[in-house]
Amino acid sequence: MARIVLCVDDDPDDRELIRNAIFKVDPSYSVAYATNGKEALSYLDQSLKTELPCLIIMDINMPVMDGKQTVAEIKKIEKLKEVPIVVFTTSNHPSDLQFCQRHGVELVTKPANFVQITSEAERLLQHCSE
Repeated sequence: MARIVLCVDDDPDDRELIRNAIFKVDPSYSVAYATNGKEALSYLDQSLKTELPCLIIMDINMPVMDGKQTVAEIKKIEKLKEVPIVVFTTSNHPSDLQFCQRHGVELVTKPANFVQITSEAERLLQHCSE
């Protein structure tokens, strides 16, 4: 599997923090971006023909198509079911946690600072070596 992480988040600062944290942990990864679920699904559709990402980091609250809708769509596509998805969010709403458990995806509360984000990235990238 390719060493590509797909980061789906409408906030450019969050995307940049995640990218920097991933590169700090391991600069051999490449990070692809989508700013909403529609863009993510389009990217994944293309990657079915080339190389799938080894991890998808997904925000919940996004315009156009939110993270929950996107996760539900991804889980319908047989070849994408194996790609680990981590929902990265500021939300700590019980319904978000239940949604993630139901769809077999991990929910991570967005860390407050770069050191925490880097240690979270290190843990998350382990999905790529499984």
